[in-house]
Amino acid sequence: MTHQSNPRKLALITGVFFVVTFVTSIGAAILYIPALKAGYVTGGGADTRVLLGALFEVFLIIANIGSAVALFPILKRQSEGLSLGYVTARIIESTFIAVGIISVLAIVTMRHATGADAASLTTIGKSLVAVHDWTFLLGPGFIVGIGNGLMLGYLMFRSGLVPRGMAMLGLIGGPLVCISGIAVLFGAYKQFSPVSGVLTIPEFVWELSLGIYLIVKGFRPSPIVSDEELPIVAAPARSAA
Repeated sequence: MTHQSNPRKLALITGVFFVVTFVTSIGAAILYIPALKAGYVTGGGADTRVLLGALFEVFLIIANIGSAVALFPILKRQSEGLSLGYVTARIIESTFIAVGIISVLAIVTMRHATGADAASLTTIGKSLVAVHDWTFLLGPGFIVGIGNGLMLGYLMFRSGLVPRGMAMLGLIGGPLVCISGIAVLFGAYKQFSPVSGVLTIPEFVWELSLGIYLIVKGFRPSPIVSDEELPIVAAPARSAA
């Protein structure tokens, strides 16, 4: 770590970003409810509410990438390749979220389309909702299991930056999220079914506890932090023979 990087500050920033991801993702899901229902395109709509949900998801994208970038200077000491993979996973997840935002905004736009019959608008609206649902499944519903679950869980477990029992939640929850996403993909059960909800609980607890822990306590003492904070001492010059 360079002298500009302060572990406590990076832990605080990361923790805040993780908490923001929870607030914005849950807030957006609630605000989107009207737009994802049948008949929204042709009926009375709460456009302001839906647009606010889209704004929440923009902040979600910022927090997703911000958390990965803030962690990278620390985690790269454990494994630079895996840390870079974690940043990449966050970017991919955020890309799916961005496509979902566009689909929801398109639904709002279609409500104000002129010259289109109700049947056509309804069909287009359903298609856009389907796009949103698929992006949610592939991004937050699958990539998260790989990035936040397996990759981040492994890096935190090996480094000891947080309690290893907490990091195990990521190693358990990540595969469960991926398995659930695959099961939904092949029609084993619906995306928002009770089974899917239960399988995401370990990942949910892992990410929330990580954010709170980093805000309150910061990183635990670990060689990948302490070693970088050791002062650089110049080697003594050898005397001429």
